[in-house]
Amino acid sequence: MSGKGEPDASDVAARTNWLAEQLAHHSHLYYNLAAPLLSDSEFDKLWDELKQIDPQHPQLSKVGSDIDPGSRKVDHLFAMRSLDKATSDDEIQHFATETTLEAEAFLSQPKLDGSALSLEYRLGRLVRAATRGSGERGEDVTKNARRIPNIPENLGLKVDAHIRGEVVMPLAIFEVKYREISPNPRNLAAGALRQKHTEKGKASATDLLFQAYDVKFPTAEDRHPDSENPPQMKADSELLEWLSKTGIEPAPWQVHPDAASMISTTIEWKNQRSKYKFEIDGVVFKVDSLAKRELLGMTAHHPRWALAWKFPPEVASTVLLDIDWQTGRTGTVTPVARLAPQMVGGVTVENATLHNVGELDRLGIKIGDKVRLVRRGDVIPKIESVIGKATASDLAGRKHADGEPFNGTLPKHGGVKIPSSCPRCADLLITEGAFLKCQNMQCPARTVRALTYWCQALEMDGIGEKLAKQFDESGLVTRISQLYSISKKDLLSLERMAEKSANNILKEINSSRIMPLSKFIHALGISGIGPELAALVAQKMKTIEALMLAVEDWKKDEEKSIEQLTSIDGIGEKVAEQLYSGLEIRKTMIEELIEALEISEESESPNKGKLSGSTFCVTGTLSKSRKEVQLAIKGEGGKVVSSVSANLDYLVAGENAGSKLTKAEKLGVKVLDEKTLVDLINENLDTNASLPKTLFDF
Repeated sequence: MSGKGEPDASDVAARTNWLAEQLAHHSHLYYNLAAPLLSDSEFDKLWDELKQIDPQHPQLSKVGSDIDPGSRKVDHLFAMRSLDKATSDDEIQHFATETTLEAEAFLSQPKLDGSALSLEYRLGRLVRAATRGSGERGEDVTKNARRIPNIPENLGLKVDAHIRGEVVMPLAIFEVKYREISPNPRNLAAGALRQKHTEKGKASATDLLFQAYDVKFPTAEDRHPDSENPPQMKADSELLEWLSKTGIEPAPWQVHPDAASMISTTIEWKNQRSKYKFEIDGVVFKVDSLAKRELLGMTAHHPRWALAWKFPPEVASTVLLDIDWQTGRTGTVTPVARLAPQMVGGVTVENATLHNVGELDRLGIKIGDKVRLVRRGDVIPKIESVIGKATASDLAGRKHADGEPFNGTLPKHGGVKIPSSCPRCADLLITEGAFLKCQNMQCPARTVRALTYWCQALEMDGIGEKLAKQFDESGLVTRISQLYSISKKDLLSLERMAEKSANNILKEINSSRIMPLSKFIHALGISGIGPELAALVAQKMKTIEALMLAVEDWKKDEEKSIEQLTSIDGIGEKVAEQLYSGLEIRKTMIEELIEALEISEESESPNKGKLSGSTFCVTGTLSKSRKEVQLAIKGEGGKVVSSVSANLDYLVAGENAGSKLTKAEKLGVKVLDEKTLVDLINENLDTNASLPKTLFDF
């Protein structure tokens, strides 16, 4: 019997619309608000009825309310980290024996050349899909992800899971439908995921496929209260098997016992690369044991238990037409080669950085030379060597990326002129080793690139390099701090600036007025200081005031200040020097930004073990390898450094400890032997508690 406002089954059209509305409404309550008004069986009854009446109804392919791609940023519950890279057999051998402490088994999958995607399932139903983005935060693309044929709406289990994988375009589809549109299937895949209007995009999400490589399960506090317990697996290979049973298609995998087997599979993949159904650029190796992964842990940049082996670079030849000089955000003036267009690895290359003056000398390069071009990791174009003087025939038959014929002429053969002044501000350049430097902090090129980097780091998507140039040229923003005093009237004065765009830009600017210290450090664009290292520094210093005081101390006692930072696991002397000098150079900029922003104190890291907050140095001969002992310390939250200083809490000393022991005793640092360390880790343990094992438990 129909309820109030509920159409009778005899009115098929009205009934269909009502069912679709009900499903959309109750999906929103269930998945977005966690406030369901229907039982699962009642919801399924509505679903089944609509499916019976109209099997192709679009609501049946939806759960919840999907927003347009690009409209919302998503914080990843589990960060999507990058991987350590390798290109040689020796690096694979080192990974298998040293880095992973001779793990018993390794899993390999092809390194798919597509677009990384995270699928979030709640109670087994797809509720969100997000791009990798920064690794910490991505873009909501659920609407387009639902159109990918092999991404299931329902796993068939009421489980919460975050499934990671790569979205790729089958080469067979690419060759038939898109070869004339774009030379690169990877870019098409990324574009199809992010496009807001399906009818206007170059490619359709329906032509893509998802290949899984990982699954994470939220802990109890992040899970839906009605979700089933996640499967208890001991190995990555078991998780991939489990994924297969849920309807998720993992990328093909293989388990290897040792480095020899891993090296053998790289040869196999290299031989079948051109025949494989998707584009791949290498092989990913992972420790198969999940317990071993926990023990190995992470560096500031990547997990220790995984390695991305890349195919050797593709090589081609082209002609050096000219060299431009560009000033970067750090003041470094870089030579950029202008090349006759050349296809390398599916991408047409017309520009390549030559890095510095030293590289020009190494190559002995001249304008009009024929050069050997490679793409390292199938991404970065690089001039590897000079072949000789080019001829007119070396330019014949070349095409630009859009397919238009190249009509350039062979330049006069001659040497490269090194500039003496900045190409943007005309200030005199100085030489620092192999580098040319512009010292003018107000140089427009530095300002534009620094502003662009600042906005990218803070995820202000509305402000790219083009708008940053407009800001600079108009005089509205010549220093980053001026970004925070810009008005709507100012924005509307810019060419082609609409009111809606101006409002969005102001919203993004205002949302960045409050930020944690780690974000602030990263956004400054100091060379070598990425988000991970910025977070480590912020955890140490806590406040911007303490950080700038440390800079002042550095100017007085460089060695002591460097030691303060090198006590942080993952930071060496070079990075510490880069940070302090980068902050000193930007002192005026930072003071201006402090006035305009609220830089919050960095919160404490969660206590992850019994050694959290303590710093260790390991030296001498122990019963276990030094690396094993270090990993055991890290597994309990302790920090491990390589040098002894007054900031050190403990020196773990084995036989023949040498000078580090002498220095520790002199500084009054507490010295532990191996047994005492084991006792420290195991003291006050609740024997009845289910705790993860440390290395010393095996």
